[in-house]
Amino acid sequence: MAVAARRRTFDIPPAARLKRDLLAAAAVFGENPPLYVFGPDFKSATMNLHEYQAKELFRKYGIPVPAGRPAGSAEEAVAAAQALGGTVWVVKAQVHAGGRGKAGGVKVVRDLEAVRRAAAAMLGTRLVTHQSGPEGLPVEKVYVECGSDIAREIYLSLTLNREKGRIALIASSAGGMEIEEVAAKTPEQILTTTVHPAAGLQAYQARELAFGLGLAGEQIKQFQHIVLALYRIYQEQDASLLEINPLIVTRQGALLALDAKFNIDANALFRHPDLAAWRDPSQEDPLERRASEHELNYVSLDGDIACMVNGAGLAMATMDLIKLHGGAPANFLDVGGGATSERVTHAFQLVLSNTKVRAVLVNIFGGIVRCDMIADGIVNAVKHIGVKVPVVVRLEGTNAEKAREILAGSGLTITPATDLTDAARKVVALAAGRAA
Repeated sequence: MAVAARRRTFDIPPAARLKRDLLAAAAVFGENPPLYVFGPDFKSATMNLHEYQAKELFRKYGIPVPAGRPAGSAEEAVAAAQALGGTVWVVKAQVHAGGRGKAGGVKVVRDLEAVRRAAAAMLGTRLVTHQSGPEGLPVEKVYVECGSDIAREIYLSLTLNREKGRIALIASSAGGMEIEEVAAKTPEQILTTTVHPAAGLQAYQARELAFGLGLAGEQIKQFQHIVLALYRIYQEQDASLLEINPLIVTRQGALLALDAKFNIDANALFRHPDLAAWRDPSQEDPLERRASEHELNYVSLDGDIACMVNGAGLAMATMDLIKLHGGAPANFLDVGGGATSERVTHAFQLVLSNTKVRAVLVNIFGGIVRCDMIADGIVNAVKHIGVKVPVVVRLEGTNAEKAREILAGSGLTITPATDLTDAARKVVALAAGRAA
C-alpha cells in the first residue's frame, strides 16, 4: 500500500505508480483523496527496507515470520536452504518494488539444485515489475525462506491518513492481491480503523478487525498480538508505512507474516543509525540520490521539460501548466526557499543529466530567496555547464528587476517570461522545436 506521503518532499511517482496510489488511497479516504496524501514513498522522504531486513525487525518485536536467510550468490542460497532444512523453499528477489511474483521474482523450489538455478537466474539481473518502471531494479540479494502451508491470505497495513491526521490500520480478507485492485473491484473487502493519537491503538480495535476478517478463537489473539506489535514498530521506528501482504493463516491455524514492506520517514533517520545502515542506494533513482546530497527535492518523471522551481506548491502548479499547454515535465525539482547561486548550479547539472530533457523552465518567486542571486546562479550554470537546450526563466519577487537586468546583460540565450502562463507556453513551444 503506497498511500504514505512520500514524503514531505513530494515523491511524485511515475504515472503507473500514481494510479496505484490513487486506487489505494481511495480505499482509505474515499473516491476523492487529497493530493497531499502522496508525498516522494515521495522518494526522497522515505527510506525503504528490503523484505529480509523488515522481517529481521519483525522478529525482534515478536511478529511470527517464516525462517529465512538472505544470500548474495547462488552458492550462498544453497547453503541457506541447507541450513534452514526442509524440502520446500521460496527464493525471492530483494528489490524495493511490489509485484515480484508476477514478474518472476518469487520461485517455489523443491530441491537444492532448483534453489541454485532460481537464485542464479535472479541475481545480477534487473527485475521489472509494474511498480519498478520499465528500467527495473537490480537484484543483488535473494531471500531463501522455508515454504509455508497456506490455508488463507490476509492483507494488513499501517499508514498515515493525512486527511484525518491519524494512523490508519487497514485490513482485508483479500490478501496476496494488489490492494489497489481490491479497492477498485471489491472495496467492501477492505476494513479500516484509525488510531487516536492520545489513546494509541487499542486492543479492541484489533479484535474488531479480526472479527471482520472471519478469524476465530486463538487466531484472534494472534492477530491482536501482531497488530499491536506492528503499531509499536510504527511508533518506535518512525515508520511511514508498514505492510504485510499476505499475512497467512497456515493449515495448522497459525498466523505468519509471509511478506513485509517497511518504509521509514527519512527525516527521522538520525534517530535510527541502525536502520540508516540498511539503506540500499542501488534501489534508488541515481538522480534523486544526487539531489538529496545537495538538499534538493527532486523526483524523476517521464517528460522532456525540466523544471526548476522554489517551493513545492509552485512546482506542482508549474508542472500542471506545462501539461495544460501540451508539454510533459521531466522532473519535480524544488530548490527550496533558501536557494543559493551554488544550489542553482547543482540543480542545472542535475536536470541536464537527464538526456531526455529538451528545454528547461526556471520559475522562481523571490520571497525568502533573492531573484538576483538566482539569476547569478543561472548565468553561472549556463556559462560553465554548457547548457545546449533552451532555457526559459520567469522571476518575480525580491530584486526581480535586478535579476532581469543580470539575465539580459549576460549575453546568453535565455528566454524571459512575463508570467507563469507565458513561461509555460514558451517552454512547451521551444521543447517542440517551435519559436517561442
